[in-house]
Amino acid sequence: MCGICGIYSHRSEAEVDAGIVKKMADAISHRGPDQEGFFIRKHIGLGHRRLSIIDKAGGGQPMFNETGKIAIVFNGEIYNHHELRKELSTRGHVFQTHSDTEAIIHAYEQWDLAFVKRLRGMFAFAIWDEDRERLVLARDRVGIKPLLYAITDRGIVFGSEMKAILAAGVPHTISSKAISDYLTYRYVPAPATIFHEINRLLPGYMLVATKEHVTVQEYWDLDCSQESTESADEISQKLRSLLQQTVGSHLESEVPLGAFLSGGVDSSAVVAFMAQQMNSPVQTYTIGFADKDFDESAYAKRVAERYHTDHHERILSNIGPQDFDILLEYFDEPFADSSSIPTFAVCREAAKDIIVVLSGDGGDENFAGYRRYSMAACENWIRPKFPRWMQRSLLRFLAWAYPKADWLPQIFRGKSTFINLSVDSEEAHYYSMSSVREPFKKMVLSPEVQRELKGYRSLEEFHKYYARATCPDLLKKIFYTDIKMYLSGDILTKVDMASMAHSLEVRVPILDHLVIEYAFQIPTQLKLQRTCGKYIFKKMLEEFLDRDILYRRKMGFSIPLASWLRKDLCPIFESRILHGEHLPYFDYKAIERLYREHLSKWRNNQEVLWNILVFHRWYDRWVRKLA
Repeated sequence: MCGICGIYSHRSEAEVDAGIVKKMADAISHRGPDQEGFFIRKHIGLGHRRLSIIDKAGGGQPMFNETGKIAIVFNGEIYNHHELRKELSTRGHVFQTHSDTEAIIHAYEQWDLAFVKRLRGMFAFAIWDEDRERLVLARDRVGIKPLLYAITDRGIVFGSEMKAILAAGVPHTISSKAISDYLTYRYVPAPATIFHEINRLLPGYMLVATKEHVTVQEYWDLDCSQESTESADEISQKLRSLLQQTVGSHLESEVPLGAFLSGGVDSSAVVAFMAQQMNSPVQTYTIGFADKDFDESAYAKRVAERYHTDHHERILSNIGPQDFDILLEYFDEPFADSSSIPTFAVCREAAKDIIVVLSGDGGDENFAGYRRYSMAACENWIRPKFPRWMQRSLLRFLAWAYPKADWLPQIFRGKSTFINLSVDSEEAHYYSMSSVREPFKKMVLSPEVQRELKGYRSLEEFHKYYARATCPDLLKKIFYTDIKMYLSGDILTKVDMASMAHSLEVRVPILDHLVIEYAFQIPTQLKLQRTCGKYIFKKMLEEFLDRDILYRRKMGFSIPLASWLRKDLCPIFESRILHGEHLPYFDYKAIERLYREHLSKWRNNQEVLWNILVFHRWYDRWVRKLA
């Protein structure tokens, strides 16, 4: 795993400053502490920071073809590079190393821009083609690896992280639209970033730049029209075989390798398939919590015992301001998914012993594992039973009138249900995914920001993807939208940033694109049966995992954030938000009112308070200090 960066002066003959490229690479040195490498030639400059995993001796970058006319800097792993190498060798290509990086270069030579469709893996890379004077940037299909860029007067500036682009001195102004989206989603959805001038390359896209033009084009998408007609047994057998093969392909490494083990279905499945194929015990890593309502470590220990892993466990009791600020040293955009805290902690523990780890990320999106999917299915069944006029009047009135009483037992909290039933499936899922809903955003955003938004709603970002899923199955449209937005924007961003902060490579076999494509063809009724998500996935795993591991209530990788905001984080919130220097983006009287409500336990306002706290701390670290 690595960090890449570079500059292409496509708009002028100005020579690239090697010192700036070096500064960009230094900003992301944590992604690759083993080596650095540069290629500077007049109007092109490429930088690379390497974490050596495959072909440690011969895999240094930038890497070149035989003539030296094609150069690449690459972040990721290509799991089918052995197959590509065999095919390309029969076509006359000569390989000088054992690195998967070299397979990319020869594939580009052989198939031109169609080459990227032949790659199976996680990747972000830049290829410079001297003869064509062409720069090619590409990102893997689901966004496992990040790639950002800015088109400036200097040219195209790109990097694995925002830090690299800021180190190049790219102008950056905060976007009001991005602030609104951040409050809704906990992250800024691609292709936007928090800054107007900087973009994120979308998953499954390529950027191709020459002196004449710059184009961004899609090379992969999920096909919503295909649905398997195989029996449940046939699907189960094929899925098992595909996952076993995929996990096996992810085990190639010249350095120590292990796995995250939360005790949930997905990570337990990955550990089970690893144990079948490895000659030594799997190293497994678990984070638990002193608060037993959030702790899954006992389940992880049972899986570890069954598969005789070398198990490592750490219990978190609380978080303090120092831990919070360390996290923000690496998260260079506002990012408010609080599960980044235990993710950061488990990466830190694993990195003490190993360099490569496999994770179970992607199972929920592929196989309908989130509880919100069963709620959406229930709402989709109920909604048509109400006439449209009743949805718009009675249910909307009940949604408005029903109190948001977080202190009541769960069974009596009906406000969200009334809201979701009063709108269509798309908007209902948008509300379910919203961290801070529109009424709260209107409360906390300053009048100036609201004027700049001109009525914009973050639902517009969600609608782009929901509308692309042209199928009658409403849940399948939701799966598609979550894979395109939540998976890449939240889950994979969190894992990449937390792991690379510790120079740790995380591989995600359940997100191999062949697994995703096959999972997307499985009929929804085999993924979700009543309240049982991942139905076919769990049935397939019954011979590998105990039933109470498979069918227990899902807990997720969450933290006791509400209580932390009432205790451990009170001093930092009050000193920085209530009594510190105010930013022009927020209404602080409204924020203080929400904070007092939260302290009194009348309402749980953890989402809006946490999002604002994260934004402030990010601003202090990444805007104020760079000003």
